[in-house]
Amino acid sequence: MTGTTHPLSGELTGAGHRLVQRVYYEDTDFSGVVYHARYLHFLERGRTDYLRLLGVEQGSLVLEEDRAGLVFVVHRMEIDFKAPARMDDILTILTSTEKAGGAKMILNQEIRRGEQLLIAARVIIAVINAAGRPRRLPEALAARFLAKTQENAGAAPR
Repeated sequence: MTGTTHPLSGELTGAGHRLVQRVYYEDTDFSGVVYHARYLHFLERGRTDYLRLLGVEQGSLVLEEDRAGLVFVVHRMEIDFKAPARMDDILTILTSTEKAGGAKMILNQEIRRGEQLLIAARVIIAVINAAGRPRRLPEALAARFLAKTQENAGAAPR
């Protein structure tokens, strides 16, 4: 599935990607607050659906891209926890590309409840081949990630 929108995958925006998710009981600790590690799940969903709507099918890249394979792996993640989310909150996960080229991508992500910023994350993605060695991100693929950044240069994801 490719395209710019799908009900389950959120939508591409002028600044990147927007995904809406509800907080369920399984996401919370005994007090009804989202457990800190669950935010990683929300962030991953945002990144995965961003790729999906850009037409990047991760499963096929490992098998097909230049026959050497192409895999994205999280190399580093910086997360600022600003405020807690609670059960039944409606969260918006925003993802935008800061850099795409060479053997890495840098994505900026936010989790918001309405206008309130709950989580800010910077994710460095290493680009490797199927054998686990660094490889360059193909220019055509980098252009897909950078197109949204160039459309809305300097703006935060919204």
